[in-house]
Amino acid sequence: MNLSENRKSFYITTPIYYPSAKLHIGHAYCTTIADSIARFKRLAGYDVFFLTGSDEHGQKIQTAAAEAGVTPIEYVDRIVAGFQNLWERLNISNDDFIRTTEDRHMKLVQEIFRRIYDKGDIYLGEYKGLYCTPCESYWTEHQLDENGCCPDCHRAVQEVTEKAYFFKMSKYADRVLEYIENNPDFIQPVARRNEMINFIKQGLEDLCISRTSFDWGIPVPIDGKHVIYVWFDALSNYLTPIGFMDDQEKFNKYWPADMHLVGKEIVRFHSIIWPCMLLALDMPLPKMVYGHGWLVVDGDKMSKSKGNVVDPNLLIDEFGADAIRYFLLREINLGQDGNFSRDALIKRINSDLANDIGNLLHRTLSMVTKYRDGIVPAAGEQDEIGRSLIADAEKTVADYEKNMEAYSLSDTIKLVWAFIGRANKYIDESQPWVLAKDETDKAKLDTVLYNLAESLRVSAVLISPFMPQTSPRIWSQLGLDGVKAFADVQLDEIKSWGGYPADNHIGTAEPIFPRIETDEEKAAKAEKAARKQAKQAKKKQQ
Repeated sequence: MNLSENRKSFYITTPIYYPSAKLHIGHAYCTTIADSIARFKRLAGYDVFFLTGSDEHGQKIQTAAAEAGVTPIEYVDRIVAGFQNLWERLNISNDDFIRTTEDRHMKLVQEIFRRIYDKGDIYLGEYKGLYCTPCESYWTEHQLDENGCCPDCHRAVQEVTEKAYFFKMSKYADRVLEYIENNPDFIQPVARRNEMINFIKQGLEDLCISRTSFDWGIPVPIDGKHVIYVWFDALSNYLTPIGFMDDQEKFNKYWPADMHLVGKEIVRFHSIIWPCMLLALDMPLPKMVYGHGWLVVDGDKMSKSKGNVVDPNLLIDEFGADAIRYFLLREINLGQDGNFSRDALIKRINSDLANDIGNLLHRTLSMVTKYRDGIVPAAGEQDEIGRSLIADAEKTVADYEKNMEAYSLSDTIKLVWAFIGRANKYIDESQPWVLAKDETDKAKLDTVLYNLAESLRVSAVLISPFMPQTSPRIWSQLGLDGVKAFADVQLDEIKSWGGYPADNHIGTAEPIFPRIETDEEKAAKAEKAARKQAKQAKKKQQ
């Protein structure tokens, strides 16, 4: 029997990203959140399916491709390759990458259209209304902002008149509202939930789901003059990779989705339009739609015109992927807007990564090498300080699991770093350099060194969802590769103290996060050097 058959399944998705010409740090933020949750679930023993991808149809793409002098597929191929490269650099552990231009997806969308049409919930009519091309969204007059523009992106809308197919979304409004009200966890955070309830109560109109004014899209299966509206197409992607039409066993395992993680600006599509579509298909609704906040840069929203769009690839080149992941997850509470600042990133790298976890690893390995020739001794009887450290470790692991199940990523990281700080403090409290001077303290020193190695073993596992490159490096430096491959480690293995094998030889020690010199430090160093040079010059003159 396959191991996965005995494990609870977990299906998590990010939105499939629109192929914008420029990647930015916001793309990295959302996908890193989802990846960390997926990695934690695997660590906790779940059978995980993690989906991301790209949303490639629509008028916006066709127009951009024409302006660039290429075909739409050539246009999106280049940009999608950039997404896939970024996910690889960030160590995103997605199980599938869905492109809405793939045959498998196009066939599924057409089948969904047919099923809902055959049920009588799709009809041909005429659309006359207001359309926002950048958002691929239709709006009524009363939904526009105070300037008569799109309420989402605040850009001008166009009046559109054309024959179109409509989905009877209004038919399902009451059922979706009832579901939201009866399932308080369905839309998170609470502020997004309240927004959606108010939106539905204003009245849902039937949804226009086809266009004839452009042809870059999936053809309507019953009418080749029409292409399917991009959101009706895009939302269906969550069914494509899990076997909706061709693998019932796989589909039953992963559907309904446990978590659709999306930006707050598209919660409406996922928590209203998507549930209406699923109800029309007689399918269960997702368990949760979580709308994360926006990422601003130095307190200002990212914008090409402002020139403050942050390229995640350049950040990875300079600081490494794990440092970027750590900063984004540590600094921003899920569901709230967050601020990215280069200065704050460097400070966090220096304080948390270089000083805290880096220092703990370096000091521990150095002392094991110096005092025990690189072999971690067995622990003897624990003193009060040691017992306190052990209790702290076990409580940290228990609280860690509760926090991660609640998707409190930032709080979880702070919790882990509090334990890392406690382990560093343990060195100062136990003073192994003093114990090493007296042979009668040999057993005490052995216990201290073991406790430090075990603290690092626990820490390496705890940080693995957030820092997937750093964890195996620590594991290797602890000499544990020959004991168990890090990829096979489970959370249960650190719930009890004492898992580090006694008399094990540590690996090769190397810095994991070199300290970064700040601009202020460079300036201070230059000023000091200038003063010294001036002083020497003055002496020569005398």
